[in-house]
Amino acid sequence: MMNAAIWIKGRLLLIWGFAFLGIVEVFAQKIEVGAGIGVLNYTGDIAASLNPRFFRPGGELFFRYNLKNGLSFRAGVLGGMITADDAYADNDFQQQRALSFKSLILAGDLRAEYNFLDYREVRHAVNWTPYVFGGIGYHYFNPSPNSGSYSQTGVVLPFGVGVKYQIRRPWSVGLEFGARKTFTDYLDNFGGEEIAPVKLENGNPALKDMYYYLGLSVSYTFYKIVCP
Repeated sequence: MMNAAIWIKGRLLLIWGFAFLGIVEVFAQKIEVGAGIGVLNYTGDIAASLNPRFFRPGGELFFRYNLKNGLSFRAGVLGGMITADDAYADNDFQQQRALSFKSLILAGDLRAEYNFLDYREVRHAVNWTPYVFGGIGYHYFNPSPNSGSYSQTGVVLPFGVGVKYQIRRPWSVGLEFGARKTFTDYLDNFGGEEIAPVKLENGNPALKDMYYYLGLSVSYTFYKIVCP
């Protein structure tokens, strides 16, 4: 009887073990890590619209959890430089004003991604899909020159579009363009309250600065688990 009880317990433990490993493996297939390189740009008081001349290098690291075919959640960090210069403006006022800046950008965010196509993790499927994303984050910036009379951290709202393609399981590539809406007017060290008697020499406090990221990424999805 004792041997039978031990045998039954052993079989039950074995069944539960395989079930647990199966659950872990399904969970693992939803986990993805990646990195990317790209370029950053900015709009604000010194550059009212995107100017290709002001693209500067940037990069990112991210963790993605693929909840289901149409929805993913992602946490990531972004770093790089932004810059702009009145010397390249198309109006005489800015050229005479002659302001310029450059700034380090460091940001972290949490976002949701919606896939338009049925992006399935199947070995022989041709997997690709365009997607949109939105979320919330926090950033640090350090413009040069720097008057130092404002906060250099704050909340950002990332949003944008992208496309991803599984080139060969477990590797995927992605191309993404996104904007970061900020709640500061000082990415360029210029803005906020009026500081000069001539109105046109002040920034526009109603126009908050934004920055943008265009990047190419590579990611790895975990399909296997190591059983000790």
